[in-house]
Amino acid sequence: MQFVLKFFELIKYFFSQHIVFGTGMLLLAGYFAGRIAEKFRLPAITGYILAGLVLSDSVTGIIHQTVALRMTSITEIALGMIAITIGAEFEISRLRKSGLTIMIMTIFQALFAFFFVVIGLVIMKMEFSYALILGAIATATAPAATVVIVKDLRARGEFVDYLYGIVALDDAFCVILFSIIFALVAPALAGTIAGHESTIMSSIAHAGLEILSSCLLGAISGFLLHKFTRDKYRLNEILIISIASIFLTISIAIVLNLSLLIANMMMGAVLVNLSHRNKRIFRVIEPLTPPLFALFFVLAGTELHLYVFTKLAVILFGLMYILARFAGKYMGTWISAFLTKTSAGIRNYLGFCLFPQAGVAIGLVLFVQTSPVLLNAPEIVKETMVFIVNIVLFSIFINELIGPMISKFGIVRGAELE
Repeated sequence: MQFVLKFFELIKYFFSQHIVFGTGMLLLAGYFAGRIAEKFRLPAITGYILAGLVLSDSVTGIIHQTVALRMTSITEIALGMIAITIGAEFEISRLRKSGLTIMIMTIFQALFAFFFVVIGLVIMKMEFSYALILGAIATATAPAATVVIVKDLRARGEFVDYLYGIVALDDAFCVILFSIIFALVAPALAGTIAGHESTIMSSIAHAGLEILSSCLLGAISGFLLHKFTRDKYRLNEILIISIASIFLTISIAIVLNLSLLIANMMMGAVLVNLSHRNKRIFRVIEPLTPPLFALFFVLAGTELHLYVFTKLAVILFGLMYILARFAGKYMGTWISAFLTKTSAGIRNYLGFCLFPQAGVAIGLVLFVQTSPVLLNAPEIVKETMVFIVNIVLFSIFINELIGPMISKFGIVRGAELE
């Protein structure tokens, strides 16, 4: 045992901050953890996340936190790949049949999650303003786990079409709702209701402009990629041009403070609707995605922190947030599916696939904590914001571990598997 501890200490001393070692270690640990998870009939994603947690500073510290921070580009690239995959499902022929229904279901499940979380937290005596912020954050859904599980199971059919449609629209709806809520409550929390520069209308306009600009960027990128590859026949040329286009779209979106998810979704949608031949672009980048997605989820595991379990109030409010959010997502999906007369499989099981939550939720809660609006807020407000951050981190910790299992259950029961 002493030898093992010494060995780990040597690895940490020489390699813990080396980015190439970190990448190799994350991939290898993720692979073995994923295989072990599959032995227990769990999604490989759960194994990836647990591997990241074990390697992180929270447990062994083999991968130093600075390495994970320096690998944020991997996360951005993986999200871009996931988004373009979702966008490829937005063929006009499919949307003609289900587009309105998907929009109705997206609005219902998001609003139900919002109201359920707000009501649940208010019952637990949380101040209404903070409950509204958490309610808005609760509407976000993480598409990454869903896409990877669908690919692993080779699921297809109407269920997957609806699922991809909802997770694609969900984050856009979340950004708009969050902008409205934050514009309402932030001036009051900061004690600057009168004369504050952030108005409700300006926040809504800003969110709308961000979404439209992201869509425009994605549309231009998709059109240019179509133009550059339509006369190409060698797959290696198509691969190089495609990867370059995706990388450029991601980087431009980040630099311009746009949504790389929306931009890449639009890029995929434009490609698949311009020509059926563009489907070869998605086929040629497919072999690159397994290691990229594995690295993405192992990195997500390194960002989880065990300290959120040390405070009882965080756990209690976090559990209410998790349960209320899931109940709202499921009930909103079920009721809207019933009203729009979709199939029993979609009605009964699609809500399970909306449980995962990660990146967008973290981004929004950190935005709240670091917002210039609250920079000079009273100390009690800043302390409460830290409390809210911990609630969301606790929720994401639980979501990352059990979310893939719940999604897999819904997809296995509801979708057609090859």
